[in-house]
Amino acid sequence: MRPFVLAAIVALAAPTSAQAESTNGLSVPIDQVRILRIPRQAGSVIIGNPSIADITIHDARTLVLTGRSYGITNLVVLDTAGEVVLDDSVMVSSDESHSLRVFRQAERTTYSCSPACEPKLAIGDNHIAYQVAVEQLEDHEKLSQPGN
Repeated sequence: MRPFVLAAIVALAAPTSAQAESTNGLSVPIDQVRILRIPRQAGSVIIGNPSIADITIHDARTLVLTGRSYGITNLVVLDTAGEVVLDDSVMVSSDESHSLRVFRQAERTTYSCSPACEPKLAIGDNHIAYQVAVEQLEDHEKLSQPGN
């Protein structure tokens, strides 16, 4: 029988403003959005790697930045005259508030605890636990469709 090692890390506090605002660029948690207000009308919006972060134009001076996957990319916003409005790096990381991570040796499973702990899809989790959660979410979604 393999030895069983269990360690848990709990982070229940909201991120501080220092965590939310990076001095070296923009930061956004994975699977969350951040509203960016720009001083001039956007003509073009370019994201370096859209698999890390995505950007949507809400209106001419309001952008919605979405964290897609862990990593660092960049964002460039040009006005209608082609002048740079914003040129900055974007860091996407996890938001550990209200999360519980359970480690069994090298295997990790993540739970969202707000207030009760339920499985949470988190990149890097144990493949089997992740797949089970995906299948359950897909089944749940199918049940909400008309005709089911």
